[in-house]
Amino acid sequence: MRNGGSTRTAMTAEKLYLDSSALRHLYVHGSHSAAMSAWRFRHPGALPLTRFGRAEIFNAILGAVFRGDLTEELALRSLGVFEADFNSGGLRLVDLPWRAALDRTAELSREHTIRLGTRALDVLHVASALELGVRSFVTYDTRQAALAKAVGLKTLAP
Repeated sequence: MRNGGSTRTAMTAEKLYLDSSALRHLYVHGSHSAAMSAWRFRHPGALPLTRFGRAEIFNAILGAVFRGDLTEELALRSLGVFEADFNSGGLRLVDLPWRAALDRTAELSREHTIRLGTRALDVLHVASALELGVRSFVTYDTRQAALAKAVGLKTLAP
């Protein structure tokens, strides 16, 4: 990925939160990879990623080896591409106020989990997006998308 395009596009990309259910399709081939790649081409700015999101992508790539979806060699290449995206400016680590994000996770769980059945880590992603002040939430997880919508985020599933 290259950090190109207009300033307006780059700023738009920075107002997005990508859940690993979406971002992983740029590094591990899956049913949404073509659509995700096309979407990424239209949003070429630096995409923000928390350290938690980074860890999830590492785990998704390496977990694909365990499931037999990737060879170890391909997984290592995918990890290299992922790291190169940070070095080139396509992805950027953002600091998250973790105490606030975890407190908000508990609040969102209390308000929505009984009705939506969301998992704690999915709620943490939505809480993280809110703490970062983003407007749009990119995910392929339907329960997570329902929570994001319930708290006023625009959801996208490219």
